[in-house]
Amino acid sequence: MTQAQTGPDGPIKKEPDPRKLAWFGEVARRRLLAHPSVRRIDTDLAEVFQVPGFLKRRDCREIVQVINSEAQPSSLFEGTYRDGFRTSCTHHFDTKDPLTRSIDLYVSDLLGIDDNYSERIQGQRYQAGQEFKHHYDYLHVGERYWADEAERGGQRTWTAMICLHAPREGGETDFPKLGLKIAPEVGMLTLWNNMTPDGRPNHNTLHAGLPVVRGIKHIITKWYREDPWRLLNNDF
Repeated sequence: MTQAQTGPDGPIKKEPDPRKLAWFGEVARRRLLAHPSVRRIDTDLAEVFQVPGFLKRRDCREIVQVINSEAQPSSLFEGTYRDGFRTSCTHHFDTKDPLTRSIDLYVSDLLGIDDNYSERIQGQRYQAGQEFKHHYDYLHVGERYWADEAERGGQRTWTAMICLHAPREGGETDFPKLGLKIAPEVGMLTLWNNMTPDGRPNHNTLHAGLPVVRGIKHIITKWYREDPWRLLNNDF
């Protein structure tokens, strides 16, 4: 793994290690391709997989109830805030919450990645007109937030997203560089590798949660890191 270097102002926060990120990609790729319930999206530009019916409807409904009672306006990384960029509401589930703990472990087992490398599951609610504009899930080393994120676990590897409730219209997950729009489908798990096979950020994973036109969309999202994820003292 890349070792921390020292500069004139003290230690330099370590940069992501492409070898380790490539290893995470290889581990998950092999597991997913071998699983009979997993289907791969037909594109050579990124690694995107889906598992229909990953969650049962009754489980989705129970999680939706908690999101509706606990959600607060969604945030962005420090220094990246732009008005109207992300207008959903979010609830951060505790890592030991019995409602989502089994989901945590199930997704991690599917990927073959230790759950200690995962951030807390987030539940999001998108009402009519709300969206998350085009963005990357991987982290940008040059941004102000990187120093803290390097300590929290470093670069993001895989994203896992499960649809809990589908709106009547809109709310697709749009990957414009892949020519792919994924319509919300209750219980569907969608997974994608934010890195290329050689462990570099994959610019083709640009994506957005398109505006909901009619109804409400609920999802849960889970991100994996390069190193074990941990809260810092300034985290809530």
